[in-house]
Amino acid sequence: MNEGVQKNTLYVGGLAEEVNEQILHAAFIPFGDIKDVKTPLDQATQKHRSFGFVTFLEREDAASAMDNMDGAELYGRVLTVNYALPEKIKGGEQGWAAKPIWEDADTWFERQQQEKEMLRLQAEQRAAMEAAEDLHRKKMAEEREGEKDDADAKDDPMTKAEAEVLNQTA
Repeated sequence: MNEGVQKNTLYVGGLAEEVNEQILHAAFIPFGDIKDVKTPLDQATQKHRSFGFVTFLEREDAASAMDNMDGAELYGRVLTVNYALPEKIKGGEQGWAAKPIWEDADTWFERQQQEKEMLRLQAEQRAAMEAAEDLHRKKMAEEREGEKDDADAKDDPMTKAEAEVLNQTA
């Protein structure tokens, strides 16, 4: 299984509105000693969010409860029971659940500055590459022009030798 899975804690989904922590505890106690039962509340309605967590003292008890209760009915609703994943802190650089949102402001501003600097350096590098390419094109064009001028010059010994060879074969 995944390393992050908590083998003592079960996720119980599909809970009916009538189910509270005491009822959930009573439904799972036949499988072993329970350490904790939680049903997270919706902040707006103050009712549970149709799921809960049951933490057993022993892993074997949790496994037995999962095997027996997954797909079982409780208050007319079919339960989904799996091993619970560890809580993840969401938001911000490091997470906002345990600290104020402005705590990450400095790292956010630093990252924004670094990104701006990176874009500036990339633009400079692109401009330097374009300037080097333009310079190279100009030199190549000058060399080609220089070759044409040399070929047109009658005093050039190579041009004279080529002309003599052409005249002899004609």
